Amino acid sequence: MAFRLLARPLSQHLRPQLGPQLTRSLASKRHRGNQNRDSGAFQQDGDRTETSLGSERRPERPERPSEPIDEPDAPIEPPVSPPPPASQPEPSQVEPEVPEQPLPASSLPSLDFAPGVPPQGGRTGARAAGGSTGPTADQRRAGRILTFVFAVGVGAGIWHLGRDWEPDELKRRRKNPLPMGTGFWAFWARAKTRTMEITGLFREPAWEELLPPPMPPPHQKPYTLLLSVDDLLVTSTWDRTHGWRTAKRPGVDYFLAYMSQFYEIVIFTSQPYFHAGPITEKLDPYQFYVMYKLFREATRFVDGHVVKDISFLNRDPSKVVALDTHAEHFSLQPENALIVPPWRGEAGDKGLIALIPFLESIGIYKPEDVRPILSKYAGKDVAVEYAKQEAEHKRAFLEDWHAKNRGRSMPGAGLSSGGFTLSKLFTRSDNRLGASGPEPLTYLEQKRLEAQQLYLEEQAYLKKNEGEIKRMMEDDLKERERMAREQGNSLMAVMGALINGPPGVPPPPAPASGEKKS
Repeated sequence: MAFRLLARPLSQHLRPQLGPQLTRSLASKRHRGNQNRDSGAFQQDGDRTETSLGSERRPERPERPSEPIDEPDAPIEPPVSPPPPASQPEPSQVEPEVPEQPLPASSLPSLDFAPGVPPQGGRTGARAAGGSTGPTADQRRAGRILTFVFAVGVGAGIWHLGRDWEPDELKRRRKNPLPMGTGFWAFWARAKTRTMEITGLFREPAWEELLPPPMPPPHQKPYTLLLSVDDLLVTSTWDRTHGWRTAKRPGVDYFLAYMSQFYEIVIFTSQPYFHAGPITEKLDPYQFYVMYKLFREATRFVDGHVVKDISFLNRDPSKVVALDTHAEHFSLQPENALIVPPWRGEAGDKGLIALIPFLESIGIYKPEDVRPILSKYAGKDVAVEYAKQEAEHKRAFLEDWHAKNRGRSMPGAGLSSGGFTLSKLFTRSDNRLGASGPEPLTYLEQKRLEAQQLYLEEQAYLKKNEGEIKRMMEDDLKERERMAREQGNSLMAVMGALINGPPGVPPPPAPASGEKKS
């Protein structure tokens, strides 16, 4: 009786909306439920009732739409139960007589997925079996025309890129040789070169000559020193309390001031100007030591790495020395670079100061080409290796000097220098004292003392005139700001001059009352 009370309202509610297949299934399930209840297969536990709408203990067999579905067991006697009401048809009467009714317009989707039953309702967006939704003849003709126009445009563009070189192109690319010749491969090389130039706006430096031409002597230093910024001159750290903080490396002020006597110092960093510009201003506040500053806009992008190309510097590569902490920055000219360990903020670091003897020796001896010298120290500790070589040079110099002065005798000496003498008996034996006085200094040591004395004089001058230098720098800054404001208002001034006449010319007087205009 519980199954009848539960299933009857559901079948009455779904019969006018569902298809015939679902109606037959509900009717057959209700018939089986009546049989199981009367034969003892239907059980009720008090608080849980198992019906055909819930979980069943045994899977159902597939239903045959043309015959009523019965249990596969032995025939069971018809159950003794009151006849169903007139409004509820028997299961045997439902299967053949239920007519197909169209689905009403409601929000409930159709559950009749039986094959062979056509879907009811409006358009579904599927392509009809007998028709076609492809492009029309006009659309196909328009597509062919657009394809032809595109192909003609691509061909004309390639032909234009592969044309012969113009005179201005030959002048502009006089440093880098251009592919010449005739034939298909020369044509293709010209087209490829011009294409790379177009895309090179994002991969090449902003200018073909990064530095102005060298100044005439004696103002121009013979060598150029390229210095990186990150982890060489400064280091930056970040924490939650203070954010970004930048620290100068120990000895960086002395390094820049002393090396400026021998080199044209150029800051060459891979950082953009808005990040590295304020840092470089702090490194050289008086603009005495750093001649030029190059930023990210002056670098190249090669194989996924930022590269500093020396060929764009407008300087002789044989006179360029580069200090950096990343080897890939000078992958195009590794023979010009010294790769040193990065500085991570260690207090008391002397790595930068230790490079001064090697660098000043290049500025003092003035070799014709620095690249063989730099290549000799590639992959080594430059400071340690050069200290060994300088000590060996000093030892050989003193040995030669002692050999030249060993045969000389002091005035008043009793015997020859080879035997016993009174000077040996009453004088102190000191290797630092020769027959003619103390040991001399090497040429390098003499020039080093001169450079150190010049550094001290320069620092004394800056300290004495610090106030005047600051005032001059402030005046220069104000002048540049004034020029920037005037340049910003130049467009408005030109427009005003076009409307009101040039400045300084008074406007024509207004006609007096009663006078007629001429």
